[in-house]
Amino acid sequence: MPVEVVTLAPRPVEQTTEFVGTVKSRRSTTVQPQVEGFITRILARSGDRVGAGTPLMEIDPRLQQAAVANLESQRAARLADVQYARQQATRMKTLLEAGAASQAEMEEAQTRLSTSEAQLKATEAQIREQRVTLAYHEVTAPTAGVVGDIPVRVGDSVTRSSVLTTLDQAAGLEVYINVPVQEAQNLRVGLPVHLVDDRGRIVSTEKVSFVAPSVDGATQSVLAKAAIEKAGFLRTEQFVRAQIVWTEAPALTVPLVALNRVNGQFFAYVAETGEGGATVARQRAVEPGPLAGNDYVVKSGLRAGERLIVSGVQKIRDGAPVTISAAAAPPAPSAPAAQGGKGR
Repeated sequence: MPVEVVTLAPRPVEQTTEFVGTVKSRRSTTVQPQVEGFITRILARSGDRVGAGTPLMEIDPRLQQAAVANLESQRAARLADVQYARQQATRMKTLLEAGAASQAEMEEAQTRLSTSEAQLKATEAQIREQRVTLAYHEVTAPTAGVVGDIPVRVGDSVTRSSVLTTLDQAAGLEVYINVPVQEAQNLRVGLPVHLVDDRGRIVSTEKVSFVAPSVDGATQSVLAKAAIEKAGFLRTEQFVRAQIVWTEAPALTVPLVALNRVNGQFFAYVAETGEGGATVARQRAVEPGPLAGNDYVVKSGLRAGERLIVSGVQKIRDGAPVTISAAAAPPAPSAPAAQGGKGR
């Protein structure tokens, strides 16, 4: 029977553990008001891309406007007091020089002038403070980004602790991975991290850029972060499959199609030279390890250099004569193996 074979040879195999990571943005901003009041206008919509300083919404400013107007009227009165006190001080100086007023009267006029000027400065400071507070009634974007969910509506009462919306940027994403303390002893900066899609395909490979110095008491895990260079389809707060690569070592791998399973035991066929120089198939009991792409990592049962039969294994038996029709392509050396741990 014609069969295809591959010559077994060690290739680099990655020892990985898969975890569930969370994508977060280093440039995510939570927008909260700096004043209290009722929402009167919402000027932005979720999903809008805005620049820094863009108005997002308005909090009822009428009470604050009245406070500013009141202080401005007081400032006019204080200014009139300063002008009158300055005229009196000038008059007293003239009378003192002419001998028609005493030194005490001159000092009293100067004191009234200084007091009026101080009151005017205090009122002007209050006006500046209240104008700053009035400006806070128009909520603007502190940074550029995409407007997130807006949980408030027109007419809602908000306080300084209320969350109005968020601003996120696609740039500066990181994946947060919580590694159990049992496995965190091997965690270090620089370890490769594969981000894989739902089909198990690697879509991005990053490196661990941060390892928390302490353990999270609630989850008994250590936080690791990896900066994402290209965001692609990733979004903030998205869950992703993240495989941390602990080590890479040479190992034998065999294609999935080369193994038969009988009563829980895996078998493979190798091509050997039999009596008379004929090529025959010999059955071998194999102990497979974890998957490495479309291959199994072999723990025992096969050796490097043997010719593994990869086609027609369902139709042959131990000792059956075979003809090698063509050599199959060897396994790709870059497929990672989820060896040494379970997904978290």
